[in-house]
Amino acid sequence: MVLSEIDRTLLQRCLARKPRSWEEFVDRFLGLVIHVVNHTAQSRGIRLSSEDREDLAAEVFLAIIDSDYAILRAFRGESSLATYLTVIARRVVVRELVKRKLPVPVTSEEPSGANGSEAEERIGNREEVETLLVQLGGTEAQIVRLYHLEGHSYQEVSDQLGLPLNSIGPTLSRARAKLRAAGANAGS
Repeated sequence: MVLSEIDRTLLQRCLARKPRSWEEFVDRFLGLVIHVVNHTAQSRGIRLSSEDREDLAAEVFLAIIDSDYAILRAFRGESSLATYLTVIARRVVVRELVKRKLPVPVTSEEPSGANGSEAEERIGNREEVETLLVQLGGTEAQIVRLYHLEGHSYQEVSDQLGLPLNSIGPTLSRARAKLRAAGANAGS
């Protein structure tokens, strides 16, 4: 996906330090940053307090404005701004989690390395996942089945299907988005 005109304009306004541009930027991307914070911590088995979550999101935004918006100035527009910011946010969050050494819960009793909240989420979403699988096909359905229904880790899914490890999370996110869209369309 290429850079949208809305994001291009917002980016230009931020870099030109136009009034309210930073607030608009934060409003537009705060949800994305919080999602990345939550997902990154969850994938590492780390439970965050609301304060930790807010601190990590703030660190992401501080990184973006650091050195006169150097991260935004480095953006070449070869992807969507959201995709670029997701990568940046994940890097910042991982760096901060390592630096802060937040406690990781012990999970030896859970199957396939899943932590308790992941296992509960997988079981709770089973009906939704089965509905989704009907709508999906091919590799996407295999990834969803292995992760959500069989409880495999990202690494195990990657190994079984011969796919890059870093493609598993985005594929699951796209599949969940399809489920949400299908649910919204069914409700209207």
